[in-house]
Amino acid sequence: MAELFNSAIEALCDFVEDQHNEKIKVIKDIAAAAVGISILLWVIVIGMELWRVLVD
Repeated sequence: MAELFNSAIEALCDFVEDQHNEKIKVIKDIAAAAVGISILLWVIVIGMELWRVLVD
């Protein structure tokens, strides 16, 4: 889901500004970082659930 939002943000940025713009680059970097954080949190939750299942 986060990757879909990232793709939408990037497409919207490309539509609004087709020339190189440092502000657009920052916006795209933040959107990509949000995807990375979402993946990291997903891995942590899966790890916690596996731990709970295997220990109990």
